[in-house]
Amino acid sequence: MAIQQADKLLKKHKDLHCAKVLKAIGLQRTGKQDEAYALAQEVAALEPTDDNSLQALTILYREMHRPELVTKLYEAAVKKVPNSEEYHSHLFMAYARVGEYKKMQQSISAQDENLSKTMFLPLAERMVEKMVKEDKIEAEAEVELYYMILERLEKYQEALDVVRGKLGEKLTSELQSRENKCMAMYKKLCRWPECNALSRRLLLKNSDDWQFYITYFDSLFQLIDESWTPPLEEEHSLEGEVHYSIEQAVKFIEERITEESKSTRPLRGPYLAKLELIRRLRCRGCNDEYKLGDPEELMFQYFKKFGDKPCCFTDLKVFVDLLPSSQYTKFVSQLLEVIPLSSTTESEIALPTDIKALQQHLCVVQLSRLLGIYHAMDKKQKLTVVRELMLRYHHGLEFGKTCLKTELQFSDYYCLLAVHLLLDLWLEEGEEMAVWQCLTLLEEGLSHSPSNAQFKLLLIRIYCRLGAFEPVAELYSSLDAKHIQHDTIGYLLTRYAESLGHYAAASQSCNFALRFFHSNQKDTSEYIIQAYKYGAFEKIPEFIAFRNRLNSSLHFAQVRTERMLLDLLLEANISSSLEESIKSMSLSPEEDDIPWKDLRDNRDLTVLFNWDPKDRDISEEHRKLSLEEETLWLRIRSLTLRLVSGLPTLSHSIQPKNSEKTAENGVSSKIDTIRSLLQQLEAAVDSGKKFLEQKIQYPVLGPPPTRMAGFFSNGSCQCQTSLFYLVSDIYELDTNGLEDSAEVQERIGNSFKSLLERLTDLFNKCKGDLIEVRDGTLKTQPNLLENLVFFVETISITQWVSSYCDGPPVFTHFLDYVTELQTLTSNVIDHIKGLEIILTALKLEELSLKDTLLLQEEKKFTKSVQGKVQSSYQHSVQEIGELLKKRLDTIKKLKI
Repeated sequence: MAIQQADKLLKKHKDLHCAKVLKAIGLQRTGKQDEAYALAQEVAALEPTDDNSLQALTILYREMHRPELVTKLYEAAVKKVPNSEEYHSHLFMAYARVGEYKKMQQSISAQDENLSKTMFLPLAERMVEKMVKEDKIEAEAEVELYYMILERLEKYQEALDVVRGKLGEKLTSELQSRENKCMAMYKKLCRWPECNALSRRLLLKNSDDWQFYITYFDSLFQLIDESWTPPLEEEHSLEGEVHYSIEQAVKFIEERITEESKSTRPLRGPYLAKLELIRRLRCRGCNDEYKLGDPEELMFQYFKKFGDKPCCFTDLKVFVDLLPSSQYTKFVSQLLEVIPLSSTTESEIALPTDIKALQQHLCVVQLSRLLGIYHAMDKKQKLTVVRELMLRYHHGLEFGKTCLKTELQFSDYYCLLAVHLLLDLWLEEGEEMAVWQCLTLLEEGLSHSPSNAQFKLLLIRIYCRLGAFEPVAELYSSLDAKHIQHDTIGYLLTRYAESLGHYAAASQSCNFALRFFHSNQKDTSEYIIQAYKYGAFEKIPEFIAFRNRLNSSLHFAQVRTERMLLDLLLEANISSSLEESIKSMSLSPEEDDIPWKDLRDNRDLTVLFNWDPKDRDISEEHRKLSLEEETLWLRIRSLTLRLVSGLPTLSHSIQPKNSEKTAENGVSSKIDTIRSLLQQLEAAVDSGKKFLEQKIQYPVLGPPPTRMAGFFSNGSCQCQTSLFYLVSDIYELDTNGLEDSAEVQERIGNSFKSLLERLTDLFNKCKGDLIEVRDGTLKTQPNLLENLVFFVETISITQWVSSYCDGPPVFTHFLDYVTELQTLTSNVIDHIKGLEIILTALKLEELSLKDTLLLQEEKKFTKSVQGKVQSSYQHSVQEIGELLKKRLDTIKKLKI
C-alpha cells in the first residue's frame, strides 16, 4: 500500500526526493533490499538538503544496518548548508554512531560559536578554561566535563581544585558526588592525610558506609608505613583531623560501635569494621589486635545481633579465616545454642518456631559447609545430614504458604545445601544414585519455588553433565536472562547444545546470543548519542568501554565460530553446495576477525551459590586456566573453520608443472594459505595437548571444561588434521599431473587407508549404552553422545575434502575409499537405530531403584527426571541419525 501511494505521488512529482525514499523504505520492509538500496542511492547521489528526505534516508539506512551511509549524507548536507545548526548536530550524532571520534571533534570545531556554547560542550581544556574565566559555566554537566578532561590529562591537582572550588558546589545530582571526586583525586595524588581525614569525617556522618571504612584503613596504614606525623602549628590536613596510629583507629572504631548502640536502626558497619581491622593487623603481623577483642567472641556477638538477616552469612564469610581450625566445631555449637529451636513429637530434630529462627539456623548451616565440617564427614554421615536438611526444608515451607510464585521460599537454601552434599558424593565418591537424588530434590524445590534461579542454574549444570540438553533449553528460557546476561551466563547453554546432538536447539541458542551482540552495536551508539544530547558526559567513556568489552567478548567469538561451523554441518553439500554456504557467510581463509590479544572473558563463573571452603572454591588460577583452555579450543575451531572455507578456493583443473597460469589465477597462493593454516592448526593442537597434560580439575561448580579433551582422546583431531594434509597432497597431484606421481599417489592411498582406520576407531568409541541399569542404579554414558557428534562432524569434513578429491585425475584408491566410507557411515546409522530402539524400549517408570534416602512423595520427581533424561537422549540420537543419513546421501554421490 505504501509503495503504491509513493508511486502515485511520483507520477505527479517525478523529482520528489522524499517520495522516492518512502518507496525505498516500503521495498526494504517487503524484503526487496537490493531495489531499496538502489533507489536510496539514487536520491543520496543528488545530495538532498530538505529535512524530510534526510530524515527518511536516515531511517532507511538504520533499518539496513548501514549507519556509515548517514555520515556521508549529512557531510554533503553540511557542505551545502554550512550555517545549519541542525545538520551539524545530525552529522555529529552520525559520527558518534560509527565511533568516528576525531571527526566528531572536527565537526564541532567547524560549527559556529553559538552551537559550541549551547549543544556541544567543548572537548578541549582551553575552551573550557575560557568559559570558566568568562564565568559562563552554569550547569553541573559542564563541571563534570571539565573534571573529566583534567582527569584524563592527569592534571589531578587542577581537577581537585575545581571540585573543591566554587564550581564544585554545582555537583549536587549524586549523593556525595563532590566528596567521592575529592577522594579519587587524593588517592591519585597519594595525599593520604586528606584521604584519612575525609573518610573519617564521612564515617562520622554515616557509620554504615563500608567504602569509607576501606579508605580509612588503607590511608591509615599508608601513613603508619610513611611514619607520618602532623605539622606542629598548622592543621593536620585540608580535610581536618588525621588518624595516624593504631591506637587512634581502635578508639575511633569503638566510638562508632558505642554510637551505633544508641541508634534506632541496627548498623552492621562498625562491628564489621572491627573485624576488618583485626584481619589487617594480623596480615601485617602486628600484635595490637588484642586491643580489639577475640575474633571468635566478636563474630558470636555479631551473629546474636544480625543472625536473622540473610546477609549475616556473607558478612561473616570474609572473616572466618580469623578462627583457628581447631575451634570450628566449638564455634558452630556455640551459635546453635542461641537459636530458639523446639522439638516436636512428630520430628526427631529440633525445628525453628519462626522465620527469624529459621534464618539464624540457615546461617549456621551455611557456615558449617564453609568451615569444611560437612566435607570431613563420611558417606553415611553426609546422607544423614542430607535427610535432616530436607526435613528442615519441608518444615520451612510452612512459613512460606502465603508467598507469591515470584517469591522464594524461606527454606530454599536447605534444599540447595542438601544438593551440594549429594554432588560431593556423586563427583568425589562416584555414588551414581546421588546425581538422581540431586535432580529430584532440585525439581521438587522448583515446584515450590518456581522463580528460584539457583535451582534452575544447578539443574542446567547437572543435566548438561548427564548429557541431557532437552530440559536445559526450557530452564534457561525461564531464567529470563536480560541483556548483558546473554554474555555472562550464555556459556551455560551454548557450551552443550551442539556437543550433545541437539542441533536445532544449538542453532537457536547461537542465534539468540548473536542477536544480543549485534544489537549491542546499534544500542550503545544510541546511548552515547543520548549522553551527548543530555550532557551526561561521564557516561560516554563507560558506554564506549561497554561496547568494546562486548565486541572483544570470548563468548561472542566462540558463538560466532560455532554457529558458522554448525551451519556448514547442517547445510553444506546438503541443501546448498559448500562453496555457496561459505559465500553466504562471507568467509575467507585469509581473514581472522577474532581479536586474540584483546579477548575478554566476561563469563560469570560465580553465578552459582557456593559454600565451599577456600581450598575447594574457584580461584583466580582456575579462571586463568579456564580462559587459556577456552582460547586454545577457540583457536582450533577457528582454524578448522578457515581451513574448510579454503577448500572451494582451490582450482581443480590440471595445469602443467610450473604453469604461469596457476600463479596468475592465484591458486598457488590459496594452497599456500591452506598450508600455513595447517601449520597453525598443528601448533594449536600441540599447545592444547600440553595444556591437558596438566590434568586440571576445576571445582564442581566452577567453569565447565571445553570439548578439547574429547576431541583429542576419541581420535577426531587426528582424523581432521590428516584430512587437511590430504588436501595438500591431492593439490600436489593435481598440479604435477599423473606422470612421475607414483610416490604421491601411494602417499594418498596410504592416507585414505589410515583415515578409514581412524574413523573406525572413532566409531568404536561411540559404541555402548547411553543408559543402563546396574546394581539397582541408573548409569549414563554422556561421553558417547559427544563422540557421536564428533563423528558426524569428522564425516562431514571427510565428505567436503572428498568432494574436492573427486575429479581429474581419478586415482585407483579413491573409489575403494568411498565404498568403505559409505559402508562405515551405514554401520554407524544402524548403530544409532539400535540406540533408538533400546531407549524407546526402556521403561524407566517401571524400574524399582534402590533408594532409601528419598521420601515416597519425592520419588514422583525421580520418575519425571529420569523421563526427561531418557527423552533428551532419544532426541539427541534422532537428530544425529537424521543428519548422518543426509551425509550418507552426499557420500553416495561421490561415486557418480
